[in-house]
Amino acid sequence: MSASRRSGTTDELGPDEPERVGADLLAALLDGMDAALCAFDADGVVTHWNREAERILGWSADEAVGRQGFAGWAVRSADAGEVEERLLSAMRSPGRQVHEFALLTKDGGRVLVRTQSAAVRGPDGRPAGVYCAFSEVHAQIDLERSIALSEALLEGASWGVVLVDVDLRPAVVNAHAARALGAGRTSVLGRPLGDLLSQGVEELENALTHVLAEGAPPAPAEMWVTVRGPEGDRRRCWRSGFVRLASPLAEEPVPLGVGWLFQDVTDTKRAEQDAALLRFRANQLHRAGRAAAECEDPAEAATVHLDFALAGFADHALIDRVAGGALPEGEQDRPVRLVRVVTTPSGTPAPSVPSAAAGLPVRYPDGHPALQCVERSGSVRASAGSGGGTGAVSAERAREWAGARQWPVDAVHALCVVLRSRGRTLGVVTFLRGAGRSAFERPDAVYAEDVAVRIAALLDLSGT
Repeated sequence: MSASRRSGTTDELGPDEPERVGADLLAALLDGMDAALCAFDADGVVTHWNREAERILGWSADEAVGRQGFAGWAVRSADAGEVEERLLSAMRSPGRQVHEFALLTKDGGRVLVRTQSAAVRGPDGRPAGVYCAFSEVHAQIDLERSIALSEALLEGASWGVVLVDVDLRPAVVNAHAARALGAGRTSVLGRPLGDLLSQGVEELENALTHVLAEGAPPAPAEMWVTVRGPEGDRRRCWRSGFVRLASPLAEEPVPLGVGWLFQDVTDTKRAEQDAALLRFRANQLHRAGRAAAECEDPAEAATVHLDFALAGFADHALIDRVAGGALPEGEQDRPVRLVRVVTTPSGTPAPSVPSAAAGLPVRYPDGHPALQCVERSGSVRASAGSGGGTGAVSAERAREWAGARQWPVDAVHALCVVLRSRGRTLGVVTFLRGAGRSAFERPDAVYAEDVAVRIAALLDLSGT
């Protein structure tokens, strides 16, 4: 059967080749449509019927073209008058009209369809018929739901939605994602992710590349990123899900990009990390107390507490005693000399040992954090360079900084905590971190003070 016959066009093409080509093109267009299409002349006779209409209702073009309306074959006789009136009324109305009604399939079933109909004008501008495009209602509803879902995600979603193209650049961004990225919805479009993130961009791009090649991962991924911003960088944790986008119009799936959905879980993750750290430190204090209880020498028990405190907390630790005995309350203003009594070995981790220079005062310069700690009877934090970080100071300057303070040369951050027992100052315990760790913060000082209380009681008991 020719394409022109299937689509309801006439076989009498005339002598002119352009007319034949035009008729073939029209037939191909009609049969290639995704929507079912039929047309009626001014008298309600079916003139066109494409393949999608045949697929939905089962009636072929040969069976449909030339029939008077839908009565008796595509619509129940009782409904035929109303259906025909609604369809042909499009000739008397401007624009398109949308209707829903039930049509009959060739095997006797019923299909609820949604139609769009409009008038076909003749050369003189007068209505010459009506065309009617229709689809199954459930398919139309599915399409409308998909469109509504897309619009809702990109407008009012409470999590970030970013459509990333195959070049790994944002193509569409919703309002939530724009706020998370610290930019406007249009200013981020087409920009490399490296312009928006200073850290974590490699991990994110690797995830997007994997999704393009292999498809969506089985579970969401939690990624730590640092977002650039006019007020400084912000460290955030985003729980991210990914879906691969492919064109529904291609015969084979053609990647259009990746849908990236994320939610900021920074506060939750930090709370979880803080809780885990507190549990670990409490467990270390418990284990240290159990181990120290088995030591006959109180001084040895003090080093046990020091060793347990180092795990996951610091790289080195020192204990300095006040020369000449404990310093009573109110005498912190007199000159103080400190004697190194315990130190952790440099290099390979090993238990803390009594210092070989025990009994000789440590050459601490004025203003040394350990001396400040004694004067204040409180904790003192210090770091190489300004602002508490190593980024403002070179490795050589950091070594000089540590050496001038009589600390191991790889020390970059220090925390000095006073040792007090029975209202007297016994000395100072110093925790040191290398360049691979962050600076000490207030929660670290609280933990170190708990350790110092136990060490001070044992040193006081030992009388050393």
